[in-house]
Amino acid sequence: MPGWLIAFIIIFALFILIIITNIKVVPQANAFVIERFGAYYKTWHTGIHVKIPFIDRIAKRISLKEQVVDFEPQSVITRDNVSMQIDTVVYFQVTDSKLYTYGVERPIMAIETLCATTLRNIIGELELDNTLTSRDKINDRIRDILDEATDAWGIKVKRVELKNILPPREIQVAMETQMKAERERRARILDAEGEKTSQILVAEGHKEAAILRAEAIKETKIREAQGEAEAIMAVQTAYANSLRMLNEASPNDRVIALKSLETFTKVADGRATKIIIPSEIQSMAGLATTLRELVLTDQNGNTDAAPNPADQKPQAQTAARPLNAPLNNDIMGQYTPPPAVPAPVMTAEERQAALRERAQQMLNRNAPPRM
Repeated sequence: MPGWLIAFIIIFALFILIIITNIKVVPQANAFVIERFGAYYKTWHTGIHVKIPFIDRIAKRISLKEQVVDFEPQSVITRDNVSMQIDTVVYFQVTDSKLYTYGVERPIMAIETLCATTLRNIIGELELDNTLTSRDKINDRIRDILDEATDAWGIKVKRVELKNILPPREIQVAMETQMKAERERRARILDAEGEKTSQILVAEGHKEAAILRAEAIKETKIREAQGEAEAIMAVQTAYANSLRMLNEASPNDRVIALKSLETFTKVADGRATKIIIPSEIQSMAGLATTLRELVLTDQNGNTDAAPNPADQKPQAQTAARPLNAPLNNDIMGQYTPPPAVPAPVMTAEERQAALRERAQQMLNRNAPPRM
């Protein structure tokens, strides 16, 4: 084979190899910055591209995805002179490949340095307690400052998070002691509130129970009074009805005398030591006494057999009660007459006639009426 042919084949193979090596494929979410003769030429995005050998070169391969950078803990001092360590996490994304390539040297380092200085400024304005409770505000302020500063670098800061806040050991011990004391205080307060609530509930229970008992006693007394009133009303109504029925029946004196005897029998059967005898029964006793005197007079046949009322002792005068005597002196069947007045002297015939007339008057008085 001639030498020129071998040289041609070698040159052609080298040409094909150079062309193949200058064909580039840009992956998804990536960008290539191309320089021509050392100056920025263009930015390649996703797809296949061919660069001119020995003229174009790929200056930088850039990922357009959102990236996360965890920075080392930074030493900061709070407003109340407490030194602590804080490490941050920054989420950012490249929005302009040209600015990202030519805007700043080592942009990640620049972001870390800017984040540290910003964090020191912000924490220096806050006290320890505010630092621990204001993470969201600190994150937002750092993000705003970084986003504004990195716009010229083609970087968009998405989020900034404080990952850890590490105060000194003695501060941690003091915080733990304070937290323990605070929890004990809350526990005591809760126990006191529980005891207070319990006592209030118990007192309210006793109060309600006392009120219910009082209401029950009140209701019982009211019902008993109502029952007694109804019973009295029923008895009085029955008694009134009996009197009305008795009046409607128009009873005669014989029925009334019979009822009086029945009532006196019931009274006599009791345990009473004093008995008030009705006037009708006393009249009958007086009638019996008069008849006995009249019989004795008739049997003796003389005027001296019947004693003279004027000559009798006061006890003989109390044996029978006159018909017109007041009833308030009838006690235990006895009658106490007013002081005796000397009676006029009468003959035996006059006394006998007076006794007969008196007996007839009593018989007429006590005789039942004719129907």
